[in-house]
Amino acid sequence: MSFVQPSDIRNLAIVGHGTSGKTILAEAMLYSSGKTNRLGKIEDGTTISDYHKDEITRHISIGVSTLHCNWEGKKINSLDTPGFFDFMGDTKAALHVSDLALIVVQGVSGVETGTELVWDYAEQNKLPKFFAINMMDKENTHFEAILEKLKNRFSKKIFPFTLPINAGPGFNQVADVLRKAMFTYDANGQGKYGVNDLPADWVDRIDGLHEELIENIAESDDTLMEKFFDEGGLTEDNLRSGMHDAIINGSVIPLVCTSGFTNVGVTRMMDIITKYCPSPADTSSIQVFKVGTNEEVELKTTQDNRTSIQVFKTLSEARVGELSFFRVYSGKVKAGMDLRNPSRQTTERLGQIFVMNGKDRKDVGELVAGDIGAVVKLKNTHTGDTLCSPKFEIELPSIDFLLPNINAAVVTKSRGDEDKIATGLSTLHEEDPTFIFKVDSELSQTIISGQGELHLEVVVDKLKRKFHVEVDLIEPRIPYRETIKVHGESKFRHKKQSGGSGQFAEVWMRVEPKERGSGVEFTNSLVGQHVDRVFVPSVEKGVNAATTEGALAGYRIVDLKVEFYDGKQHSVDSKDIAFQIAGKGAFKEAFLSAKPCLLEPIYEIEVKVPDVHMGDVMGDISGRRGKILGMDSEDGNQIIKAYVPQANLYRYSTTLRSITGGRAIHKEKFSHYEEVPKDLEQKIIKAGKNGGKE
Repeated sequence: MSFVQPSDIRNLAIVGHGTSGKTILAEAMLYSSGKTNRLGKIEDGTTISDYHKDEITRHISIGVSTLHCNWEGKKINSLDTPGFFDFMGDTKAALHVSDLALIVVQGVSGVETGTELVWDYAEQNKLPKFFAINMMDKENTHFEAILEKLKNRFSKKIFPFTLPINAGPGFNQVADVLRKAMFTYDANGQGKYGVNDLPADWVDRIDGLHEELIENIAESDDTLMEKFFDEGGLTEDNLRSGMHDAIINGSVIPLVCTSGFTNVGVTRMMDIITKYCPSPADTSSIQVFKVGTNEEVELKTTQDNRTSIQVFKTLSEARVGELSFFRVYSGKVKAGMDLRNPSRQTTERLGQIFVMNGKDRKDVGELVAGDIGAVVKLKNTHTGDTLCSPKFEIELPSIDFLLPNINAAVVTKSRGDEDKIATGLSTLHEEDPTFIFKVDSELSQTIISGQGELHLEVVVDKLKRKFHVEVDLIEPRIPYRETIKVHGESKFRHKKQSGGSGQFAEVWMRVEPKERGSGVEFTNSLVGQHVDRVFVPSVEKGVNAATTEGALAGYRIVDLKVEFYDGKQHSVDSKDIAFQIAGKGAFKEAFLSAKPCLLEPIYEIEVKVPDVHMGDVMGDISGRRGKILGMDSEDGNQIIKAYVPQANLYRYSTTLRSITGGRAIHKEKFSHYEEVPKDLEQKIIKAGKNGGKE
């Protein structure tokens, strides 16, 4: 279907908590449509979407995979996303470019933290939702209880379109509310089914649900409501158009029961998606921004002469190649086309254009508005960038990626690998914007940051496999600061007479504390002719060197005022280097006389935790010298805000998941510096003097 129309496309992000069966559900969709000739298995590493070595080894999805198939004359673009917190960046990107969130819930464990997260992400993107309670072939499934919890937690608009008749091992029968019939699926896993009358004990319930659904649809549209009351019901055409609108505006949120592993209920889900769920054609215009501003303008998605696309994923894999994945928002894209990247002021020529099924690519040459594809990696375009027609420079709304919540320092195992590590880290950041790295000259460490311990482990594995470098991860050094509490002063003389030309300088200096975050202010109040003004910059250089080196424990000095108020010089031996040395010495003496102290970085954290675990989390924060700022309630969860020293946050996300069974999440950001408690200060000073920084 190379020349599909926007109205015939369905873009859905398959999202949910880890191990809810998203990948197998996507696999069943491909198999049912004839895109594949077998149902792959995660444990065998044979699924279409989980093809990366890390995914096959770990049996989890690590990155988003783009898939497509044809069903009932429509093209379904499925974005199979990770469910583990560490890789939710790709999940957010997938929801950003989709028209529907297919939220998969496991039939045994039900609503989990990941379910709540993806619902929130879908809400942020104002996407229609569609639920699938999956794995209904497992023992101890709880369809009714899960349905009730979904309604209570998310929306009363969630409505079952299909219900399991024989849930558990051997599950193959569903009751269909729309058709008021029983579907019995073949045992061969091909997804085909026969339609039969409902069992007698199911008839009244399904009839009641059918009437309730019609009422819900009618309530979402005044015209349909009038027809419903005038005619006592709705025709099939009324029902179809009304259902379409109700799903788009959220008046009805469909829910189906499935088993991806045995391919039961999946084809009926695909029927409902293609018949009733939104297409790109349902959005005739979108709000975009004028380049470099927050000024919104309207973009007609149907204007062929105004092409715009957005890159939502960048990939560099040996088995796949270097690719930029994108969605077309307006116009058409063709191979060989020149498009403008307005944010980087560059022009890109598109190479071959592909549609992808996992690592398998098909050259299509052209894609229309609403479709999703890939192009050979663009030179100066990065994840989140907009490309558009040269005479129509706009920027699409950016992808709201997650901030890192775990940091580690990289230690190379072999000398001479620094360049390869730098290249590798840069490439991995390009692939995954939620992974960040920086070379910290102050700490003499390369710091990598990500979404969790597993995230960083995968980065280390990729460095080894793709870039042939091995590294260890250690706790990052803490960027303590030194400052003073009171006024101090000194008179420092530097004199050197032995060998060669002499050196002489005398610097009189005062220091005084300033407010936190104000930095170092250097001033001079020289009068008379004791010191030539040409030496003022020399003294300032010496002070700057001292503030960088530190005087107490080897950390940067901050938040004070330095006054060079007098001194002495020699007509022959005074020179630049002499006053640099004297300035440095005078500053350190004055600093040490002014009750010096250490400051530590304080982070503001926000923890979202179920009520049942609140006590454990609060106790853990207190044990980290944390200071609780406040708490808010949100849908059965508590939002705890606190200040915690950076020194006590190493691998906090791992501990938090451990004490809450993976049900809590957090985010953190630097807030300010505070004085270190005296008992800890002496340990840090001692370590600093011994050459360490912990």
